[in-house]
Amino acid sequence: MKISTSKLSSLQPEQLAAWAKEAMNRSKSGQIPAYIPLLARADRQGFAVQIRAIDGQIMSWGSIAQTFPLMSAVKPFVLLYLLCELGEKRVFDCVGCEPSELPFNSLTQLEIDRGKPRNPMINSGAIALASLIPGQNAVARCQNLLDWLNQQANSLLFVDELMLDSVKTNPNQNNWNLALKMVESGYVQNSEIALETYNRVCCLSGNVEDLAKLGMVLVNNGDRPMGENCRTVKALMATCGLYEASGRFALRVGLPAKSGVSGAMLSVIPGQGAIGFYSPPLDKEGNSVGGLFLLEQIAKTLRLSVFD
Repeated sequence: MKISTSKLSSLQPEQLAAWAKEAMNRSKSGQIPAYIPLLARADRQGFAVQIRAIDGQIMSWGSIAQTFPLMSAVKPFVLLYLLCELGEKRVFDCVGCEPSELPFNSLTQLEIDRGKPRNPMINSGAIALASLIPGQNAVARCQNLLDWLNQQANSLLFVDELMLDSVKTNPNQNNWNLALKMVESGYVQNSEIALETYNRVCCLSGNVEDLAKLGMVLVNNGDRPMGENCRTVKALMATCGLYEASGRFALRVGLPAKSGVSGAMLSVIPGQGAIGFYSPPLDKEGNSVGGLFLLEQIAKTLRLSVFD
């Protein structure tokens, strides 16, 4: 008889299904962002979750084959890739590690910080890090990241070209302003390549299985250099991953997590496993309403908080 080594494995499918249905109900209060036309057409009732435990147990519920762009949920992995490729000093010379008080796309926050992005989990920080990804142009840079992630996670991520086209049809002036400010302050060299890379990276897409597998890279990696980098990424997810809600979430739930404007959300449970979610309606801070609810139920019931 195999003895379970993860609290996640004690979760019963019936309980997960009940919480997921309640999460879908609660997500009715959320909004679908309208500024990316293709994203605005997402199914409000779309919902999927996959839980992967370190003992190999996998539990899923919902539309698990549904693919979606990771959007900001990819940011921890841009950080991990660059920490592994370039080292901590180069990365944190370019971006800070403090939580932000203002929204994820705030130019005011960047101006307060004299042009240095507050952390890698907000738009300015991710645009700055996109400018550091090795490669001759945006396509090559994104491909380098994509190949590395799929190799590390055994995932099947791909670039959703239709979503990328949709992003390009309605250029984000706010992100342009962030990039130009960082060029002015010396933290970004070329605003055009940085933004093109950032947009392409945000359109890396997959399903909840791919997302949970990415999370397991942060859970499983015990070899020293990568292990230290994984610790750094998890710490920044815990303090900055849900924007201004990060502090409240740490208090209530106590797990590293990262959300994306597509409704993607990932949580990593150190020593236990990873949970990938998809539910498009967002709260006012840009986090998945259903994902936040479901994660809180799982964490509290199984006592998963890193502070327990």
